Amino acid sequence: MDSRIEKRNEKKKRKWPYWVGGVIVALLLIVGTYLFYIYDKVGDTVDVMHEPLARDENPDRQKELNSLFNKNNSINILLLGVDERENDKGRSDTMILMSLNPQINSMKMLSIPRDTYVDIPDRGMDKINHAYAFGGVGLSVQTVENNFDVPIHFYVKVNMEGFKQGIDALGGVTITNDRAFSQGGVDFPTGEINLNGEEALKYIRMRKGDPRGDIGRNERQRSVIKAAIGEAASFSSITKITDILGILGGNVKTDLNMDQMQTLFSDYRQTRNNIDTMEISGSGQMIENIWYYIVPDEEMNRVQTEIQEHMKAK
Repeated sequence: MDSRIEKRNEKKKRKWPYWVGGVIVALLLIVGTYLFYIYDKVGDTVDVMHEPLARDENPDRQKELNSLFNKNNSINILLLGVDERENDKGRSDTMILMSLNPQINSMKMLSIPRDTYVDIPDRGMDKINHAYAFGGVGLSVQTVENNFDVPIHFYVKVNMEGFKQGIDALGGVTITNDRAFSQGGVDFPTGEINLNGEEALKYIRMRKGDPRGDIGRNERQRSVIKAAIGEAASFSSITKITDILGILGGNVKTDLNMDQMQTLFSDYRQTRNNIDTMEISGSGQMIENIWYYIVPDEEMNRVQTEIQEHMKAK
């Protein structure tokens, strides 16, 4: 009698590991299928986002970029925030040069005032944001390279409507505001504040009510972008990846391909933990009844030197 009971108990005990094993296999299949779906979705999104420049067709350039990645050298990315509407090519409302150095896990983030008076290739002296209207991303990249004497390895162009949607998909961002103001019916008090997409867009666009003008505006842009980078890199945003990918695909263009994006994520991600923001000092001046932001040569040289030294730091 006791032996029969023991045998039944042994059978029950044997069944338990098989049941658990079945659940584990099922979970692995579900997770594996989801990861494959995400990878496939990312691939589709990158294909939509990928918009190489004419210079990217040069095979020597691709070899040079691969060499930079293989050696973990610094990478410079030009971030363009663009307002584009139907039948209007638009202008680059935001220009930020980001220099990522994985050797020292550091990022320089330089805001370029949109009214900066520079030499646009084949167009002469004009506001830097007009380069986009004249020749799109390609001319914007060339103009920044020529005037700041640093290479631009990649660009990322973001439609400002997509910026708003992206902030919402991340669940908003938290920033520290050092100057109270109102914009578009929204009050922004000093201190730590949480912003949704609509609020973030109004926050970074305010300029006329800021005594610092474009400088204050650029500072707010950088604070929101830094917060968005941190939020996007956090685990909590992974659950919203499908929404985020859909927004990216419709509102972001870049010459980064899939492999390069993966390398940036794996080898350059830590640079976000040490972001140093930079400003360009200058003054406003009317030239032929048009207002420009004039940057002295010595200030331009200072900015160039700081970025170049950061790129070489080990």
